[in-house]
Amino acid sequence: MVDLDEAIVARYESHGESFEILIDPKVVQKMREGKEVDLIEYMVIDTVFKNAKKGTRAAEGKMKEMFGTTDPLEVAKTIILKGEVQLTTEQRRIMQENKRKMIVEYIARHAMNPQTGGPHPPSRIETAMEETRAKIDPFKTVEAQVPAIMDALRPLIPIRFDNVRIAVRLSGENYGRCFEDLKNFGRIVKEEWQSDGSWIGVIEMPAGMQTDFFEQINNKTQGEADIKLLKGDK
Repeated sequence: MVDLDEAIVARYESHGESFEILIDPKVVQKMREGKEVDLIEYMVIDTVFKNAKKGTRAAEGKMKEMFGTTDPLEVAKTIILKGEVQLTTEQRRIMQENKRKMIVEYIARHAMNPQTGGPHPPSRIETAMEETRAKIDPFKTVEAQVPAIMDALRPLIPIRFDNVRIAVRLSGENYGRCFEDLKNFGRIVKEEWQSDGSWIGVIEMPAGMQTDFFEQINNKTQGEADIKLLKGDK
């Protein structure tokens, strides 16, 4: 369970009744993103209150009427998913900043500059987001917020989501070193072994990941890999 000093109040109100729980704010984001959690680990106490500050417990009859159960964990799930969360100013700032970094990283890895065919540096994306004064919701998923942010970025920088295809030629030995990277960066759409024992493949990946891919494969092979960005190959 979480310490009281670190907890916030989550509240669900309906038909003139209020139901509150004391929870770790991190669990709200996790649950609203669909992640499985052991909820009891994120609660101060497995109790539903009418007023948490006063310590007044919610009546079981009202809980049964509103939620169809008196199980505090089941009621807490509904409160977290559908209710309001009272973050402190500092808690909200920290959570928003963390979510902002996640959004910047996501866009940098998946987007490209259509004028150059290359990725945008994260710093450029972050600066553009600051200029647009993009609103970050600490509890919404990254994927849910990206479309609106991309719409706001386009008037400032040329940007779009796209995939690229990269041709790679590796020796048999280097193929073994790089196999996990080939899978993790994208999807192998073509591959064949040559008579000299080398491997040739085409990897499709989000455009923003190409620079990291080039660096990773070159590091693993000490520059022996033959890597080429394929233009206009879809």
